Amino acid sequence: MKKNRLYILLALLVILFWGTTFVSTKILLTRLSPVQIMLLRYLIAYAALLVIHPKFHRPEGLRQELCCIAAALCGSTLYFLAENTALSYTQASNVSLLISAAPILTSVVAHLFTRDEHLTRHAFYGFFLAMAGIFLVVFNGRFVLKLSPAGDLLALAAALSWAFYTVILRKIDSRYPPVYITRRIFFYSIVTMLPCLLFDSTPFDPAVLRLPEVWGNLLFLGVVASSLCYVLWYHVVGRLGAVRANNFVYLNPLVTMLASIVVLHERITLLMLAGAVLILMGVMIAEGTFPRRNQPQPANTP
Repeated sequence: MKKNRLYILLALLVILFWGTTFVSTKILLTRLSPVQIMLLRYLIAYAALLVIHPKFHRPEGLRQELCCIAAALCGSTLYFLAENTALSYTQASNVSLLISAAPILTSVVAHLFTRDEHLTRHAFYGFFLAMAGIFLVVFNGRFVLKLSPAGDLLALAAALSWAFYTVILRKIDSRYPPVYITRRIFFYSIVTMLPCLLFDSTPFDPAVLRLPEVWGNLLFLGVVASSLCYVLWYHVVGRLGAVRANNFVYLNPLVTMLASIVVLHERITLLMLAGAVLILMGVMIAEGTFPRRNQPQPANTP
């Protein structure tokens, strides 16, 4: 456990940044389309990693390249495309709630496609408790859930896509550094995102890139939330496993709530606080770290 503390802290740091991306994206959507934000974000991320690791290496074989392409599709293109498209069909609260199912979906995918990660009772108990907390945080006493089959299925598709991405990361067995592997995944992300521009009807105005709120948030999304966080997530998944790493994704709505209070000056309520407590308890149970009675005490050493 002590050896994993660093990686748990790294996972929490990543979720801290990822939880605030919703606020940055919300600001950018007043100036750019979702596809434009997605592509600019990954262009900046690729450029940042190219500066950090400018070397180019030979491909390690077809299997590794296919894993990188699959990771790019699942963790970037399909995930953001499904999420953003879902928002156009259904309410943001529905999308936020359904995407929060990513950890339990990761448990299912890992159970089916890996040999060392399996579904546990803790995962189910933590899932139900965390989802109850997320429900309180997302709806905050305003229960206006409206089912939209197309939008809700797309939101679940985004969660499933992220689950596959996290599991695929474990399949990448490379002798090259994580910075380079992440950069390679970003390259394929950009390539697979380009066709999306053909279906984007919003004209791009380069002048908006001079606005501080635009370039500032794009830099945050590209350099911090993508370059830094995806490299750290690669390390976290490699150490903790896909299931344990994705348990921390339950904290995303909680971080978004706190960021919205600070940046967007949204008000906090008792329901939101209660939801936050349930989310934290759910993560602890899913992690197997929630205090239990009658635990065996370690023997005293002389």
